Amino acid sequence: MKGNSYFSRKLHSLLGIIPLGGFIVVHAVTNYQAFERGPEGFNNGVHLINSLPLLPLLEIFGIYLPLLFHGIYGLYVAYQSNSNTGRFQYGRNWAFTAQRITGVITFVFVFWHVYQTRMQVYLGNLTHEELGSTMHAISTSPVMFVLYVIGVLAAVFHFSNGLWAFLISWGITIGPRAQRISSYICMGVFVIVSALFILSLIAFGGDEFKEAASAAAAWSNIG
Repeated sequence: MKGNSYFSRKLHSLLGIIPLGGFIVVHAVTNYQAFERGPEGFNNGVHLINSLPLLPLLEIFGIYLPLLFHGIYGLYVAYQSNSNTGRFQYGRNWAFTAQRITGVITFVFVFWHVYQTRMQVYLGNLTHEELGSTMHAISTSPVMFVLYVIGVLAAVFHFSNGLWAFLISWGITIGPRAQRISSYICMGVFVIVSALFILSLIAFGGDEFKEAASAAAAWSNIG
């Protein structure tokens, strides 16, 4: 039983970084094209991803199944874990608790976001070209914008803090000095990736995407 638990925790840790961590970074960079290059740049980024060979298989085995395992097993670990912030109030124990809380938020947020975007494409309710319009509608709703910012920050913190723990559990950062340096690096990852997502949300709510959404709606009415 202990052997199975050890294997499950190692797999849970690995999947949180590879491929799910990679997915978060790629998603952040793709969305950032909305801020850097506007609707055309964002659409080009979406087109590049959707032109990958065997994309459905990559999504199923590289994102959805790892996400299900990591999320469900993570919820089980969070349920089994005891928070010790009351006894030891210092940074890493608060990070331990925050990792569990943000894990739950991230699990809900990611599936909600996938349903609003990718799932609607699969169902035929959206085209890839209309994703920018969908994100414009989300970003211009104050409530949705705040919920997305919370979801994004939770997801990026969960990844960044999980990366720090991953480096320790896999024997990559062993001593205190290495762990301290990696904590600074992971903090930098959190700041940079969070900034990419938030800037993209701001861009989605801008005039360029408003005009693109209006043009898409007009074209849809003509059709």
